[in-house]
Amino acid sequence: MSVTTPHQIHGLKLLDGKAAVIYGAAGGVGTAVAKAFAREGATVFLMGRTENSLMRMADDISSTGGVADVSRVDALSSEAVESHLNRVVARAGKLDISFNLIGTSVAMGSKLTDLSDQRFAEAAFQKVRSYFITMTAAARIMEKQGNGVILGLTAPNARLPRPNVGGFAVGGAAIEALCRQLAFEVGPKGVRVVCLRTGGTPDNPVLQAVFTHLAKLRGTTFQAIADSEAQSTALKRAPLLPDVANAAVLIASDYASAITATTVNASCGELVD
Repeated sequence: MSVTTPHQIHGLKLLDGKAAVIYGAAGGVGTAVAKAFAREGATVFLMGRTENSLMRMADDISSTGGVADVSRVDALSSEAVESHLNRVVARAGKLDISFNLIGTSVAMGSKLTDLSDQRFAEAAFQKVRSYFITMTAAARIMEKQGNGVILGLTAPNARLPRPNVGGFAVGGAAIEALCRQLAFEVGPKGVRVVCLRTGGTPDNPVLQAVFTHLAKLRGTTFQAIADSEAQSTALKRAPLLPDVANAAVLIASDYASAITATTVNASCGELVD
């Protein structure tokens, strides 16, 4: 597998006029999604803990004709999230899309039997708690509007757990369940909730560091590790960040208006539904 950027999809701006809030926007997936949303016409509100990184991204988006706003928001604080969303609505007049992409420690590499109950709770449910805070806060606004899309992100491990991944698989399964339940509660008011499931993206700086470390341990190359991991997929390649971002654009757009209460598989066939 060659780690290259796939072709962009050109045509209509699928998110033209949308107001999109992205939590964890400075991360690998967050950056790709923010730029794709802006490319497709959305005004993107970038949230995270590293304001300098967000400002650089906002400058990049502005330089290509996009519109971006930056705020430092703790996605684990319900008060901070509520206050920020009120400012978004005051500025944009609405909230169309909410996407939580924060990163948390999941105790990767640990067995469940090696974790204390407190460490397990943090590893499995800290991100779930953030999802609950940001999703329900967005839902309350969107229900009043009568429309909106709330997105989540998980990995195949949510359905196909592996050993020694700490709280990663348990947390992913909980996020998918949260999305399904919330979808049925807010659906009657016109709000969609969809979870996007993606495999490991080898162009993500976090995974690149992992693959580079594995390559040194095994006396091989980064590309060999990436190719080996990709062999478990139907396409014999791993999804790249632009793949994930383009899938998110489609699901957030009006073209996916009948899709809710489900997990969309963008893993290149790592998980066969």
